[in-house]
Amino acid sequence: MKSLKANNNIIRILVLLVFIGLLNSCSKQTFKNKKELQSYIQDKDNGYLQEKTINGVQFSLLYRPTDLLVAQELEAESNKDDIEKLRKHYQKYLYFNLLFSVDDKELLSTVPKNRNEFGEMVNTLAFGMNDKVHLFTKAKDTIEMADYIYPRMYGMSNSTSMMLVYPRNKEQLEGKNLSLTIEDLGTSTGEVKFKIPIQIINNELKLSFKN
Repeated sequence: MKSLKANNNIIRILVLLVFIGLLNSCSKQTFKNKKELQSYIQDKDNGYLQEKTINGVQFSLLYRPTDLLVAQELEAESNKDDIEKLRKHYQKYLYFNLLFSVDDKELLSTVPKNRNEFGEMVNTLAFGMNDKVHLFTKAKDTIEMADYIYPRMYGMSNSTSMMLVYPRNKEQLEGKNLSLTIEDLGTSTGEVKFKIPIQIINNELKLSFKN
């Protein structure tokens, strides 16, 4: 009888520990500063950063929480109203950093074989990525790109980088994953696909913004 009661107590403790673990995993984490948050999302085990190498081309996709955008806009002396105003603005969208590189160099420095190919790739990177990158919901509905930012680095960087911006629609953020696909950019990689855990978007990381 004592053994049965002890076993029941152990089971209750285990159930409680599992429940606490689930609560912690679903809670929104808050970080002291931007450096801590960036370090966390750069750890591939946490689901924010994904990397692939196909046919010698390195692809990197990073989801950027809203508060990182807010932190970039804040001035040294910012109050709570400033922070909430910026959060309200940036929370309307989803932000992803997309990077390409070949041998730690930009695509334009390595892929084009002649002037025509160079011109075509410049045009695609600068003006045509909304036709090359696609974001899909679980139901295979397309989330239309709102904007993207491609800073031309003129060979001074070790990767081609851009920020992709998509509207945030709660109804589209259901299920387990979003799918992001990248069409071949003349790199002979074929279509490259990433699965983005919706959990990292719905349970968005925060900054404390304490001075």
